[in-house]
Amino acid sequence: MYSLTVRDHIMIAHSFQGAIFGPAQRVHGATYVVDVRFQRRELDADGLVVDIGLAGEVLKAVLAELNFRNLDDEPAFRGRNTTTEFMARVVFDRMAAAIRAGRLGPGAQGLERLEVTLHESHIAWASYEGAL
Repeated sequence: MYSLTVRDHIMIAHSFQGAIFGPAQRVHGATYVVDVRFQRRELDADGLVVDIGLAGEVLKAVLAELNFRNLDDEPAFRGRNTTTEFMARVVFDRMAAAIRAGRLGPGAQGLERLEVTLHESHIAWASYEGAL
């Protein structure tokens, strides 16, 4: 399986509900380094997994919808704990929708899997991976 990864970052604020989160129940900030890994069995006609430039542009656009936001104020997340794991799935779903919409070019239609990893720090991160 071939893969290609692009990286960007976002800065958000949020809070969590539930005693398990201790002091993180209060509003706090997080900076996530976001990796998106595209996978396919065979390279496209140009010898690529996906156009790296388009992949980076689309990731930047997807993250711009979240960057510098208090996720507690976003209607899409009302009543949800926007954990690192949860947000990895959010970015996955938005990137998958961009692929289906053709925003990563025609070569991206051959992509088979996608993995999104949010690095919360240098010692902790969470991912969501799935078939396209």
